Amino acid sequence: MKRVNIFKIVSIILVIIAIGLVIALMLGAFDGTQEITYDEFLQKLQQGEISAVYFSGNFKMSILFKGSEIPADKFPDRVDAYCQISSRTLASDDILRLCKVDEAGAPENANLPKMIFDDPSSGSIWTSLLPMILALVVGGIFFFIILRQNAGANNKAMSFGNTKAQMTKNIKVRFNDVAGAEEEKAELQEIVEFLKHPQKYTDVGAKIPRGVLLVGPPGTGKTLFAKAVAGEANVPFFSISGSDFVEMFVGVGASRVRDLFLQAKRNMPCIVFIDEIDAVGRHRGAGLGGGNDEREQTLNQLLVQMDGFETGDGIIVMAATNRADILDPALLRPGRFDRQIYVNVPDVKGREAILKVHSRNKPLAGDIDFKTIARITTGFTGADLANLLNEAAILAARANRKVIIMEDILEGINKVIMGPQKKSRVVTATDKRITAYHESGHAIVAKVLENCDDVQEVSIIPRGMAAGYTLTRPKNEDSHYTKAELNDTIAMMLGGRAAEEIVIKDVTTGASNDIQRASSLARRMVTEWGMSDLGCLYLGGDQEVFVGKSWGTHSNNSEEMNSKIDNHVKTIIDDNYKRAIEILTTYHGVMDEMVKLLFEKETIYKEEVDKLFEGVPAEKILSDAKGVTEKKEDDEIPPEGKR
Repeated sequence: MKRVNIFKIVSIILVIIAIGLVIALMLGAFDGTQEITYDEFLQKLQQGEISAVYFSGNFKMSILFKGSEIPADKFPDRVDAYCQISSRTLASDDILRLCKVDEAGAPENANLPKMIFDDPSSGSIWTSLLPMILALVVGGIFFFIILRQNAGANNKAMSFGNTKAQMTKNIKVRFNDVAGAEEEKAELQEIVEFLKHPQKYTDVGAKIPRGVLLVGPPGTGKTLFAKAVAGEANVPFFSISGSDFVEMFVGVGASRVRDLFLQAKRNMPCIVFIDEIDAVGRHRGAGLGGGNDEREQTLNQLLVQMDGFETGDGIIVMAATNRADILDPALLRPGRFDRQIYVNVPDVKGREAILKVHSRNKPLAGDIDFKTIARITTGFTGADLANLLNEAAILAARANRKVIIMEDILEGINKVIMGPQKKSRVVTATDKRITAYHESGHAIVAKVLENCDDVQEVSIIPRGMAAGYTLTRPKNEDSHYTKAELNDTIAMMLGGRAAEEIVIKDVTTGASNDIQRASSLARRMVTEWGMSDLGCLYLGGDQEVFVGKSWGTHSNNSEEMNSKIDNHVKTIIDDNYKRAIEILTTYHGVMDEMVKLLFEKETIYKEEVDKLFEGVPAEKILSDAKGVTEKKEDDEIPPEGKR
């Protein structure tokens, strides 16, 4: 700190000197004119070399020499030299004395120069000291600014422990803006009623929950729910992230927690929302720093503050996380986060409602079917659906259309799931053939097995990291999967690898992701769901992975049991792979026709897959599609344009 102060002082001094030099230059002190001493001036005066002198100020005298190249009428604007004097009065007396001027003013010799005096007031001491005074004033102003900056830095240092929470009033979000979660809205409606009419609950002795924890996968609308509660209740909304509490300095997080609740008490009733609370609320004792690290001190202060205000204070603490399993139990006990609301991924009905909400301000074509889109987008969250419609709007604008059509939305779904198409990627004929048979294998197995989802789209256009893709549409929204359904799913996953083995008599690296997903599903069937001859045993490992509470996954199984698990997993994979081989061998002709169709169109849909299974050859499907396209183009030509 001392080094910093010395550096600042030296800097100020240098700045003052620089300012003085600049001012001196501006005032003409260093204009390149020769400077002579007062003794040299007297000597030249006696020798008769001085033609004229000009007293500019009380301490400076400008000089014009005899025989100078400077015209007399240009003096004193231009001079030959100047001299510093102690006083203009003394200097003028010395000139008269050396030139022996009598009482009548007549000189005894011709050495008397012409003497010119400026305005007497300009010769005052204040005029001569003006550059120095101005330099000191400017330096003082600069020094004052430095002090103010230091004071501001000190204020920032003192306010380092202040909360970073942002308070927002008049939130515009309402429950009408949140769709697909009616039960969650009903739970939160009680919070709104309490904030609006607290007396209604206190009269019957009811206590509203002090804290509400919103738990759910990313993108399900947890933050949106918190804003909707504040908007419905029309109360101030404090929002902060859990990571904003924790800093490298000890005690800062705890100080910010105290300041947050202090501000909340000043604005009651209000809502305090902590997003990603798992950043600060993890299980204590789970860190490598023991029980004294900054994060745990912050959590301790949060626990104290949530106990420190009364139920009727009108402060509701809401928090969001997708890792409720790692939160400290003390944070979840009654009196703190009394209520946990699980915000799940929306079902098909919820997705349809969400799509309608996000499409309010978007121009849509008349053929848009939200029910079909909701069925296709199984597993999409609210954020995914919003992104889907935004991608569709971008595609429509790119095509210079004023409305969004169904093709835009279907392409948006594919972009959200797998990324944009890469039509410019150079694909060799060999890779294209392998990809076509690979994707045909997936589609045919999915079409034949009754427990697989309906085939929606098959494409050999690269997307993301995939060389091609096969999209399926689920038949229903079942939460439980039977053993038969899982086996059929594994067989469908291995259909691409089976098609490669049948056609090219070899296997490629293209099925790596399929094998990984199939193996993971088969292992879970054995270890977690009891779908093997090993019986109803849970044979999985500990899934807790964060450092401190667990050093990674570990298994309680013996080596013999692990060997049996591996054998059963391999049996499931082998059996379903054989099923895929048998199906594709039986439908080899359909697979060849599908490959022909994919080579021509690159992307085919459910209707075309159904026609192939009905025995319609690829050439017929292509000719029918060409006829429909020509008829459509002909219908678009106005009557006066036809011949």
